[in-house]
Amino acid sequence: MSDKIWFITGASRGFGRVWTEGALERGDKVVATARSTTAFSELSKRYGKAILPLALDVTKRDQVEAVVAQAHAHFGRLDVVINNAGYALLGAVEEASEADVRAEFETNFFGALAVIQTVLPLLRRQGSGHILGVSSVAGVYANAITGFYNASKWAFEALHESLSKEVAGLGIKVTLLEPGAYATDFASPGSLKIAPSLEPYADIRAQLFSYGATMEFGDPRATVEALFKIVDAEQPPLRFFVGTEGLPVARAAYAERLAIWESWEKESNSAQGVSRKQVLDF
Repeated sequence: MSDKIWFITGASRGFGRVWTEGALERGDKVVATARSTTAFSELSKRYGKAILPLALDVTKRDQVEAVVAQAHAHFGRLDVVINNAGYALLGAVEEASEADVRAEFETNFFGALAVIQTVLPLLRRQGSGHILGVSSVAGVYANAITGFYNASKWAFEALHESLSKEVAGLGIKVTLLEPGAYATDFASPGSLKIAPSLEPYADIRAQLFSYGATMEFGDPRATVEALFKIVDAEQPPLRFFVGTEGLPVARAAYAERLAIWESWEKESNSAQGVSRKQVLDF
């Protein structure tokens, strides 16, 4: 039996719900957090003390700290911490309000940061733990109309990459989960916000929505076994594409980037000038 203690944000639906159920089914214990705990009633009846439902809005730092402390005190440790809470803001760069963009970053980036900064002292004292961040294929490739969501996930990716290097010697593991399109409720009003449209971007917005209508979506339940392999691995990957969409997208994106960088290599090198050593005073 596994006997891991999981802490999952956004656990009431989508991937969070599927992974919560999966961990409970295999005999682990789960701190299941969401803005409302109503959705966990049936799981509480079925799994009893193995699940601890807690109300959490990740944009409220004091609430994050209180909930993490309560979870740790209840189970005595935290083994797997999954930052899953997040949503997408769609709109051209000119279309969305600054307030809406800041709100997305408050959830997607700063909410995750609050959880990470709060659990790290506990994991350091344990000398163990695995932090997983739910990013996206959108974390490695940006498209029109999705730029704000892309930006939040690119920042999310950089945060976790840096974190992985900082805690590598402390017994703490870090993994970015990068799913493609799945049949969750990610496109529901609770997970998707659409900025008011401006006429110049109507066609490109229509193209995006038309493409989305023809996409094939993966089964979220099929992700559970892969997730278990990652959290049980001695050396889990820093980045893991969930589903078939990510790797082809990454191959094409990086091939294009490398080709452009290499085509401008002469100019890049000439911009170096005469190199010299310099003492950095931090």
